[in-house]
Amino acid sequence: MATRDAQPDVLVVGAGPTGLTLAAQLRAFGATVRIVDRQLDRVHESRALAIQPRTLEVLRGLGVSRTLVERGNDAVQLRMHFGERVVRARLFDVGVEDTEYPFLLFLSQAETEAVLSEHLSERGVAVERGVELVSFSAGEEEVTCTLRHRDGTTEHVRSRYLVGCDGVTSTVRQGAGIPFEGGAYPQTFVLGDLEVDGDLERDAAHAFVGAPGMLLFFPLGRPATWRVLGMEPTVAGSVADEQERQTLTLEKLQAISDAFTGGKLRLRDPVWMTYFRLHHRQAARYCAGRVFLAGDAAHVHSPAGAQGMNTGIQDAWNLGWKLALVVRGIADEALLDSYEAERWPIGRFVLRFTDRATAIATSDSGLVRLLRTQVAPRLAPLVLRITRGRAYGFRVLSQLGIRYPRSQLVQEGRPALRRGPRAGARLPDARIARDGQDCWLQEALAAPTFHLLLCGPASQWDSGRLVAIRERYSNLVEVHRLAREGTPGVLNDVEGTAFARLGVEQSAQYLVRPDGHIGFRCGGTDLGGVERALERWLPGMRRS
Repeated sequence: MATRDAQPDVLVVGAGPTGLTLAAQLRAFGATVRIVDRQLDRVHESRALAIQPRTLEVLRGLGVSRTLVERGNDAVQLRMHFGERVVRARLFDVGVEDTEYPFLLFLSQAETEAVLSEHLSERGVAVERGVELVSFSAGEEEVTCTLRHRDGTTEHVRSRYLVGCDGVTSTVRQGAGIPFEGGAYPQTFVLGDLEVDGDLERDAAHAFVGAPGMLLFFPLGRPATWRVLGMEPTVAGSVADEQERQTLTLEKLQAISDAFTGGKLRLRDPVWMTYFRLHHRQAARYCAGRVFLAGDAAHVHSPAGAQGMNTGIQDAWNLGWKLALVVRGIADEALLDSYEAERWPIGRFVLRFTDRATAIATSDSGLVRLLRTQVAPRLAPLVLRITRGRAYGFRVLSQLGIRYPRSQLVQEGRPALRRGPRAGARLPDARIARDGQDCWLQEALAAPTFHLLLCGPASQWDSGRLVAIRERYSNLVEVHRLAREGTPGVLNDVEGTAFARLGVEQSAQYLVRPDGHIGFRCGGTDLGGVERALERWLPGMRRS
């Protein structure tokens, strides 16, 4: 049974996907954590609805990705409707070969939160609902927080660190005095989960393109078969009556659908519907002393490309292990500087990317409307034939291409490797064998630790130094050997795919961070570079 800790290592405010992921990773790395949310219950509407391949990879470290895939719809088809003309396209058919999850998983945010909440509960961490952060004061050694419970009582909590995962109106961000820079789009949008009658393939996402913009249908499954998302062409967000905008009826949604589909679809049995506005904002910084921001508290943007929730989850994945190692005294506080340095530029890129996509989809410019309705139907089939362009686009959307080349936590060693992913990039995945059983490379390296991957003939490594590394960094570094030959206890690259993707010609060393990004790499078999990198990043082990 979970108990309240008045002095947790980390207090997480907000129990959406970002907060739940952060709490789960903190717990996996041995930190004490409390997670509170002022809402009395988790969301039951779908809200965010797609999980990208990279997010499924990182959540595999919690052991929940298989459950998410089983509950979701891994649709890989897209249908773009330009009046009577339909352009067919495959999603993620190129550019994502190096992952176990080459698809966009459609799954309700409610289901994602349920899976993550169950995972936390099984590990003794309960989400404390109906608990609101009222105020906090950050000192040099701790953060003193005042919490108000649903019965009106207050509680004072002292934590080493405070993390705001509490959304667009973040109390943590406001209390820390961090500016939230950006603005709001002028349009009003509609959202709903419902059933649809008509010619709409269930294993594909559908985009109906018209002069006013786009209307999208996504194959959700639960809590309803379809998610509809689009722009209300007759309501301007800045001048519309607030009461009118808050009341979306099935009749109004049907009228919007008819305007885009020509009345071919009948909407029915809505689970929920709403008008909403879109914002494009980013926090000026992601940390202030002992206070951190992640997810929508740090950045909010258009749902174009299904980037929001995924970016937030990966914020949490980047921050969690760093906080845990610092509070345990294994790493110095300077490690935490890398969080903002690595994730703020990613947030900025996503903001700009989604803003441009939204402008193209919603602009009322005569030229853009002409491009949408007349040029795009003719140009789209030709563009889709350009394999290199599609591969780049899918790499960006899937978030598999995220890397931190300038981070203080990554290093290229010597002898240098001429090929393969450089330090800061994500470790590519490939099918391998482990003790005669098929598996994936990232699956073998999914435990919440650093991973030292030694590539080349299994017998060439200095066994004495490997034993010393294992003993010195017990439970912090796992050592793996990857070889072409099948040997007990050695990962077997049967087809040579892993070696090719890693750029290994004879031998190589990859030190993989707990978030799956390459921290250090070099060629040869001398382990001196790896040992120095570990000493620099985990000085607490030297002191102990």
